[in-house]
Amino acid sequence: MALKSYHQGRCGALALADAILVSLILVETVHAATYTVGDSSGWDFSMGNWVKGKKFKAGDVLVFNYDPSVHNVAVVDAKGYKNCTATSTSTAYNSGKDKVKLSKGRQFFICTIPGHCDGGLKLAVKAS
Repeated sequence: MALKSYHQGRCGALALADAILVSLILVETVHAATYTVGDSSGWDFSMGNWVKGKKFKAGDVLVFNYDPSVHNVAVVDAKGYKNCTATSTSTAYNSGKDKVKLSKGRQFFICTIPGHCDGGLKLAVKAS
């Protein structure tokens, strides 16, 4: 009988732990926000100071809308952002409807079409 009680108690504790884990995952998902980069203008030269006043969090999603025959998006490091260069390890997107989930810290995005990044088509965000 003691073994049965121990087993039932252990199963109950595992079920509770699973429920808590699922709840935490759902809470993180519910609190994530989705931002359309550049708002209605999309990922284009008219972005200006789009990030000002926004508070990004890890798990938020940036949606890059653009004409893929004109632009692209590359995730780069701080040096790539400053120099407008992507490397072979940079993640590149070119669908025109790209979704990028933010992680904690600073993230940098550029358009790699010649002259576009230098012309201001780049974005730096910091997620808490």
